[in-house]
Amino acid sequence: MDSLIVLMAQHMTVKTVADLVGEHDTRIWRVLEHYVQEARSNEDFSEIQSVGVDETSRAKGHNYVSVFVDLDNSKVIHVCEGRDSETISSFKNDYENHYGSAEKITNFCCDMSPAFISGIESNFKNAAITFDRFHVMKLINEAVDQVRREEQAHNGNLKKTRYIWLKNPENLTEKQKKELRSLKDMRLKTSKAYEIKLSLRDFWDFRDPLLARSYLKKWYFWATHSRLPSVIDKAKTLKNHWNGILNYINTRIDNGVLEGINSLIQAAKNSARGFRSTKNFIITIYLRLGKLHFNLPT
Repeated sequence: MDSLIVLMAQHMTVKTVADLVGEHDTRIWRVLEHYVQEARSNEDFSEIQSVGVDETSRAKGHNYVSVFVDLDNSKVIHVCEGRDSETISSFKNDYENHYGSAEKITNFCCDMSPAFISGIESNFKNAAITFDRFHVMKLINEAVDQVRREEQAHNGNLKKTRYIWLKNPENLTEKQKKELRSLKDMRLKTSKAYEIKLSLRDFWDFRDPLLARSYLKKWYFWATHSRLPSVIDKAKTLKNHWNGILNYINTRIDNGVLEGINSLIQAAKNSARGFRSTKNFIITIYLRLGKLHFNLPT
């Protein structure tokens, strides 16, 4: 019965499993917690060197957990409550309890959260921090959208165009491409912000660190002389995180794996219509995305 419960819970909600086996969901959660804990106790993290961390919510707008992933194997290796520097300490303790050595972590990928940065620098002295390119581009997208909203106040043509400016050009529909061409002919401030965004997007294709640094400097000059306050503000934020952005050219790591995992986590949350406790939420993440080896009865 335990084997059946664990196998089904990897693909179904606990309520569905409980209904199928005729048990109260409280017992189902006890079974899952036991086997997840047992499987995790046998984990060996000694070869893990590249780690990504991101936050995800248990409920809308609050109750965050931090998810740590082995980037080389697309595997969740630690989940804990919160999103502050203490979550990094929590990961370090768990990592070392599974035969890992903090000195062996050479790469850490995260967003530009001051809490994550300080936690990594304090606990993983040998780790180079690479700022996740998706979060970097998200910052610039926020600037573009701010320019659009301000300009929209006196230009009705910009209404209902938000996603045209935020999507990548190759992802636009034919109708959106046509509308974008028409808008760009109007010499809008939003168009200028959009071109600055696209220019930063090209940075990630560089392979030579010196060329990448030179390109980023030129981009920064353009952005900070754009006369667009929101663009200037975000550009200065990126300047304060210069080294972590440039590290991407050497490490080529980002949290794309984590973005995919986060989508699966949110899908599990939505299908379950939420979780009564953070503990159950964390059990579900390990169960579905931890790639655990269960010692199930046969």
